[in-house]
Parts: sequence; structure tokens; C-alpha cells
Amino acid sequence: MASTLLSSLQIVKSSCSSFTDNQNFNHHRRRKTFFCLNVSEEISITEPGTQQDERKSIGCFEKVPHTDNLVLKSPGPPQHAGPLVSALETSSKQDAASFHFPGHNRGRAAPPLLTRLIGTRPFLHDLPELPELDNLFSPEGPILYAQRQAAKLFGSSETWFLVGGTTCGIQAAIMATCSPGNVLILPRNSHISAISAMVLSGALPKYIIPEYNMEWDITGGVTPSQVEKTIKELEAEGLKASAVFVTSPTYHGICSNLSEITQICHSCGIPIIVDEAHGAHFGFHPKLPGSALKQGVDLAVQSTHKVLCSLTQSSMLHMAGDIVDRERIRSCLQTLQSTSPSYLLLASLDAATAQLAENPKTVFNEAIELAIEATQIIKSIPGISVLDFSSFSNISTIDLLRITIGLWQLGLSGYEADKILCSDHGVIAELAGTRSLTFAINLGTCRRDIERLVFGLKQLSTTFFRYGGSERKLLNTDCAPFADFGTRLSPREAFFASKRRVSVAESLGEVSGEIICPYPPGIPVVIPGEVITARALDYLLGVKNNGAVISGASDSQLSSMLVCNL
Repeated sequence: MASTLLSSLQIVKSSCSSFTDNQNFNHHRRRKTFFCLNVSEEISITEPGTQQDERKSIGCFEKVPHTDNLVLKSPGPPQHAGPLVSALETSSKQDAASFHFPGHNRGRAAPPLLTRLIGTRPFLHDLPELPELDNLFSPEGPILYAQRQAAKLFGSSETWFLVGGTTCGIQAAIMATCSPGNVLILPRNSHISAISAMVLSGALPKYIIPEYNMEWDITGGVTPSQVEKTIKELEAEGLKASAVFVTSPTYHGICSNLSEITQICHSCGIPIIVDEAHGAHFGFHPKLPGSALKQGVDLAVQSTHKVLCSLTQSSMLHMAGDIVDRERIRSCLQTLQSTSPSYLLLASLDAATAQLAENPKTVFNEAIELAIEATQIIKSIPGISVLDFSSFSNISTIDLLRITIGLWQLGLSGYEADKILCSDHGVIAELAGTRSLTFAINLGTCRRDIERLVFGLKQLSTTFFRYGGSERKLLNTDCAPFADFGTRLSPREAFFASKRRVSVAESLGEVSGEIICPYPPGIPVVIPGEVITARALDYLLGVKNNGAVISGASDSQLSSMLVCNL
């Protein structure tokens, strides 16, 4: 019996070794990213605005595994190596008998349908919170080190990695600054995550109505004067905002003057939170807007997976200054995030930081050049407009890597043009609107992509502008769909209120019990607790008929709505 068991163990060990050897571990790499966990290491990065050879030490950590034979020795990490990526690679190469989760057991039982799509390598690195991989909520090893490295690169006093997207970061930021009954100042075109954060925190909204461009059917940013006026209005009522929340840039790349807004907020002792989901790349090229952190904000939440290159759903929350309680941020994140975070997502944040740190001052050179060239060519195409500073009176700056075009002169909605470009030319836009299309230029964009985009738009112009620019009737409105809203309940009160379902016609004048928004961009037209207006209903039905996907509504066809019983 003993010899049989010993033989079996030897076979298992041999099988494990063979399995490990067959996973393409000897594939080409630009650089090796081995990380020796039982030695103290220092990693340095180049900050934006400093010379390439001016390294700043982030510090070092030491993590000693249980046995030396589980550690892959190496001379140390190369320049800009990601500590979590290196630790994950080392751990995945262990010759281990795994009696832990996940159930695919380092790819050995990976679902065939998925391995045919992505292979087995992702499963090898899909590991749980092993001791050598650190703990997201109490980091003291590679996660802590990776977060510190990101903080140094992006200019924060502390950075947290997020596996719940920027949504999770926004919710944590608002919960950390607003308690039940506190007032939150925010633009009415805030992302749906800010609304859900008010449900979670019990904060009461004080909305700012941003400038609206009827021709584009697009809202802009908020101005310092609007923020100052709103703060004074609250003071006249004997109230003080617990936080100011600003979206900058917007989905279309429109930026607010965060520097002046921050000065106003701080002069009143109010922290400022910025939804910078679309601006993680800001500050890494002289022609890009400055980052929110550089403009003095207290909390900035960035979608590292958008213009930067981490995996979808991974984001970062950055903190600066000492106005916001760090421990409350940490507690809120632990409440909101999964206790089983994906190490692939976490490692992708580490890798994106290392990628950017290699050449922080030049990494976006080619993307900027392509974006400028594309914009100039598109402006010359008959019947197509390009969103720029002239479209809004209060634009502080605009993201050159976000190209938004207007199509109303072609008689096409953005949804219709999107379908034609995709089906006929293989060109896929980031965002379709009622009267516009938005294209995101990023580090992976190549000249061939730009050529296909320009060719497709020229074909649209040739086909639909041939009648001298005569416009087919498109959805149009003289003000934002939420400009005349009224609030009867707070978002939290409405969320937990008893509700009933009524037809759309019967919902007019009732208090909404659900959040309804076209997605993307995820800007709510109706918010729980608001009175449902004819303008909002007309807009929602109009964009739906134009091809928009309606998110949040319990009835996606919008034939009925949930309203609160008052």
C-alpha cells in the first residue's frame, strides 16, 4: 500500500512538472519579470517632468515564503518591474500540489470552451490570496509595493487598486466623505455610480446643471462660479456641503477648471472628489490636460482600463492631502470590494503602471500625433462637425485623444452612423449619441486604424450629404432632458420606498422609483426620488427609438415604470 501511494505521488509530481514545462514558459518576452520574494528589493520609477535617469526609490519590502524551494531565484527585478506581476509569475511557477481555490486548479480543470478561446495561461495566474501574493485589504507585500509605485507615478499620497471599476471607487469616495443626511454638491450629469453612492451613504444631492449644447445633445462641465454659487446657496440655508463631486473629463473629453474649483472648495473646508474615469492618461503629455491631482483635488478615481492598458474593470483611487480620512476610505473599500479579488486584474494595474513608467513623457507622442492628424482631416469632410472649444462657452480644456463628431448634417443619428461604420467598414466607435459619435484614441491605435476611420467617414459623407446637406428630422431638444427636474425624495429614500408599476403615460408627475439612463454614457435621465417630467419621458423614448440601450429600467422597453408610493 505504501509503495503504491509513493508511486502515485511520484506520478503526480512528474505530471505536475510536465504540465508546468508545457505552458510556454520559454516564450519570448521583452524583459523577464521574475521577482525573488525572499530578498529585499528596491524599485524606482521615472516621474512625469523628471529626467529618465533621475530615479526615486519607492522603498522595499521583504516577504519570506515557507520554504526556499518554492521561490524562483533571480538577480532581481529589471527596471520598472511590477512587484505584483513578478510575484504572481513566481507563484504560478511553483511545483505545487494545490488544494486551494479556484476549482480549475491552475488551469488543470479549466473549462474547454474558454481555453479554446484564451488558452490555459490566464488560468495559471488566476490565483487566490496566497501568502506570497499579499492581501488587497491589508497589504504588506507586493500589492502594497505596487500601490506605492503607482502613487509615486500618478502623484498621490496614497493609491488603492480597485477590482470593482471606477464605480466602486466613486462609491467609496462619497461614502467616506458623506454620512446620512449630509449634502453632496454634484453635477446633474454625473455617472450612475454617484447616484448609487448616495443610496449607499444617505447623502442628499444639491445639483449643478451643467451647460447643455442643443445642437450636439451633449452636456459640458461645471464652472468655478457654479460651484461657488451653490456653496453660498447652501450657506444661506444654514447648510454646508460635506463634499463637492465633479466629473472631469466628461465622456466626450470636456474638462472643468479643477484648479479654481479646488481653491473654492478648500477655502470653505470642503473636500473635492473627481470622477476622472476618462482621464487616467492626463499629465503624461504636454498637449494633454493636467491631472486632477496636479490641480489639487483630494480624491480622484481613474479607470486605468480605459485609455491606459490594464484589464477591463480595474481602476485606481488616488488620495492627496489630509482632508479626507484615510481609514474611512480603506473601510469603505473593504465594504464594497470583493473579498476574492482577481489577481489578474490587480496585476494588470501593476503592469499598466510599469508600462507608463518606462517613458512617461513620450509614451503618448504617437497617439497624440495621430489624433491631431485625424481631427484635421475629419474637419474637412463635408457634413461632419468636430466637437471643439467653440461648442461650449465654459470648456477649460479638452482631451485631444477623444474625437467627437456631429452627424446631423448627414441626417443620421449617432446610432445609425455607428451601425453603418461597424458593418461596412469594421470601424467601432466608443460612444454613440443621438447626434454624435465619439472615438477614443489610445496607445494601441495605429495609422491603419485612422485610415479606416477617415475612409468610413468619407463614405458616409458621400452617401448621405449628396442632397446639399438637407437634414432628416432628428431628435432635438432646447435644453437638457433633466433641466426641469424636481426632487421629492432623496435617492436613498426612493430606493427603499414601496413601489408600484404604472404605464409610461400614468408615470407623468409621479416620483420615480428607479434610475433610468441611456448606456453608455450612463448619465441618468431619471433618478429615484425625482418627479417624472414630460421632457424626460420624451427624451428617453426618443433615444430608445433612435437605437439607444436603456439601462436601469426594470422594463427595458419603457412601456412601464416603477414609481414610489407616497
